[in-house]
Amino acid sequence: MKRKRQEKLLSLISERDIETQEELCEALKEAGFAVTQATVSRDIRELRITKIPMENGGQRYSARNRDRSGNDDRNQTILREAVVSVDTAGNLLVIKCVSGMAMAVAAAIDSMDFQEIVGSIAGDDTVMCAIKNEKNAEILMRRIINIC
Repeated sequence: MKRKRQEKLLSLISERDIETQEELCEALKEAGFAVTQATVSRDIRELRITKIPMENGGQRYSARNRDRSGNDDRNQTILREAVVSVDTAGNLLVIKCVSGMAMAVAAAIDSMDFQEIVGSIAGDDTVMCAIKNEKNAEILMRRIINIC
């Protein structure tokens, strides 16, 4: 059942612009799946689904590419469009983003496989990355600034 639900979820977000978990829950319920917001949230995390900007200024769910072709360009575009500032605080990298875009930025950064990053956490408009050491934090900050 889980596999079928997740396949349907991926199908739904590829067919239409779904902006919230509530919309996704409703669409899955209409398709015959009994889901809760918590279930949808887990599926989003497991499937590595992120939000991407739409032309109207909103955001919609999108499945991350399973292959790497074109992924770097997409990730760099997300960083260019969503990152407001990048700074360090010791071995932490603090990335300020356009409101609501921190999850997309964190997902893009995670998929870029920066070896310096130990882990990252995203809020609404801020991403915090734990870096192995202060020197690497400075190096990574410059790399991200150059992308933006």
